Amino acid sequence: MIPRYSRPEMVAIWSPETKFRIWFEIEAHACDALAAIGVIPKSAAETIWAKGGSATFDVARIDEIEAVTKHDVIAFLTHLAEFVGPDSRFIHQGMTSSDVLDTCFSVQLVRATDLLLADIDKLLEALKRRAFEHKDTVTIGRSHGIHAEPTTFGVKLAQAYAEFDRNKTRLLEAREEIATCAISGAVGTFANIDPRVEEHVAAALGLKPEPVSTQVIPRDRHAMYFAILGVIASSIERLSIEVRHLQRTEVLEAEEFFSPGQKGSSAMPHKRNPVLTENLTGLARMVRSYALPAMENVALWHERDISHSSVERMIGPDATVTLDFALARMTSVIDKLLVYPDNMMKNMNKFRGLVHSQRVLLALTQAGVSREDAYRLVQRNAMRVWEEGKDFLEELLADQEVRAALSEEDLREKFDLGYHTKHVDTIFRRVFGEA
Repeated sequence: MIPRYSRPEMVAIWSPETKFRIWFEIEAHACDALAAIGVIPKSAAETIWAKGGSATFDVARIDEIEAVTKHDVIAFLTHLAEFVGPDSRFIHQGMTSSDVLDTCFSVQLVRATDLLLADIDKLLEALKRRAFEHKDTVTIGRSHGIHAEPTTFGVKLAQAYAEFDRNKTRLLEAREEIATCAISGAVGTFANIDPRVEEHVAAALGLKPEPVSTQVIPRDRHAMYFAILGVIASSIERLSIEVRHLQRTEVLEAEEFFSPGQKGSSAMPHKRNPVLTENLTGLARMVRSYALPAMENVALWHERDISHSSVERMIGPDATVTLDFALARMTSVIDKLLVYPDNMMKNMNKFRGLVHSQRVLLALTQAGVSREDAYRLVQRNAMRVWEEGKDFLEELLADQEVRAALSEEDLREKFDLGYHTKHVDTIFRRVFGEA
């Protein structure tokens, strides 16, 4: 997590100040529940809220205590006691450190997820607007990087919209998966704390109790969460690579916005490079890389160990902060994307009608020619276009075997671009609904 690829609201979720505030709220809500069932005095719970709630926790002081105790939760509790006074003896009754750490991590991930969901909504808005703007902008579809058949630029963007809409559904599922609370004590048996305390804390924090926490929340939940972040990052990379390919000089069908005063190269003043989408490709690699250690964290020893702890201190903030930045940057790229319909049409016609080869193939088979012979006839004329720069329609019209099956009118009709876009409305209805 570095400032260059960070946004303040997401960074704040992972700050020490936010973490310690959440730790306090977990402890204070637990005290409320303990007071309600008569384990500690209600006056003590009130004092803890009053004095701890108004406190400004000193990160440097906590670090100073931890340098001696070598235990972050004990350091925090010691510092909290400095504010609360004698009633601090009722804090952390029957709890273990993982109750605080894991529940806090869940709260932070939920808050981070809510920001990511808002990011996806903004990206979806941009994709939808640009998709409808270019719904009928005809362009060439490519497979293997080679001209295939016509599509529209709007359909390309509609595909991206549908993919990120699926990612939103996945992220909502990940939020549900991660939003669990553990206040179950050592090895998770509730021996020293009533399960009602966990239920109260979970409700207060917008979480649900973990069915079996074994002292820690099972890390399969976290593995699934970070894997989904990796999938979303992969979708960002897919869209980024499309922009990068379309911006190549030989293609130039679309490109990133180039602002006044922007420079593309320190050596070559003419350069306009796809730096944003190249950056997004790199950031996607980083977010994906956090999924593997999250999966390796699943296999803890017995009821718990802390091999997962150092991993999560890194991947929690890094993955969410990086993905937040990447989604915002992707939205900006799409929002300002420069689109060149004239270049799309020039590229479409670069190989003089080859994009209609399948229609001619099908027409020959429907006219009684075997598929093998039809393919041979179409391909031999297509190769003259590839190798000699011929016009595909003219070659077909001059081919006596082709003409024996298809008239000139039949052939010319097969070169109608509108044929390829007749179901665009259907695709858009499937993606965006009837509206």
